[in-house]
Amino acid sequence: MALAENRSFPNLSAFVDDTQAAGRYTFLASEARDALGVSEIALDNALRRLKGRGRIVAPRRGFFVIVPMEYRSASAPPPSWFIDDLMKFLGQPYYVGLLSAAALHGASHQQSMVFQVVTDRPTRPAKAGRAHLEFHATRTAEASPAVSMQTETGSMRVSTPETTAFDLVKFSAACGGWSNVAMVLSELAERVDPGTLHALAELRKSPEVQRLGFLLDQAGQSRLGDALLRALAARRYRPVLLAGEMPRGDAVSVAPWGVIPNVEIELDL
Repeated sequence: MALAENRSFPNLSAFVDDTQAAGRYTFLASEARDALGVSEIALDNALRRLKGRGRIVAPRRGFFVIVPMEYRSASAPPPSWFIDDLMKFLGQPYYVGLLSAAALHGASHQQSMVFQVVTDRPTRPAKAGRAHLEFHATRTAEASPAVSMQTETGSMRVSTPETTAFDLVKFSAACGGWSNVAMVLSELAERVDPGTLHALAELRKSPEVQRLGFLLDQAGQSRLGDALLRALAARRYRPVLLAGEMPRGDAVSVAPWGVIPNVEIELDL
């Protein structure tokens, strides 16, 4: 994230203007301090003044996002402008996922009010202006298939449609509940490749495969459900509650998935 040139600047405003002119919208406190040659106290005071003027925002201590004029009313540019730099700063693998990824793949039935990111460890939320970033942890974050999508300032990693489908099920509570997950899956389905879904299912736990297959059937996507049944064919799997945190009630297991639908799925197709 170093600047292209080692230059000195008369003040922080000049440094920020020069950084933006070079097409960058993030910088580190350490970069600014080196460029200005000032003490930590002097830099903190200058950063505080620029934040007060709405010129910069800090989603994490030591990491700053430059706010261009067209985004002053929102107090920050969209997270897509800085998420890749932020995750490099944190030193964590990531991909944009869940409802945020589904929307990028064209499934925008109910977009999340937050920008959803999947990483490999618990990470506290971040805020930049009106933008709220929400992080979800899974040990498979680095290995999960993702694609690079171009952004206004570079690129960001986004889960593939197939990874997104599994993650919608895995993190259903963060995706508006089971009915909304089924609705989003119905819109996402046309972007999902059955062969790729089958290959990914081989790496996923049986309950995730069962729940996803059941929901795809509910959404009328039997071609994708068949790909998941092939993955389950060689396994011994037990009946599983759709909503593991809810009581079973009088629900019975639905073949061939072995899913017990203990919550009602409502689809507005």
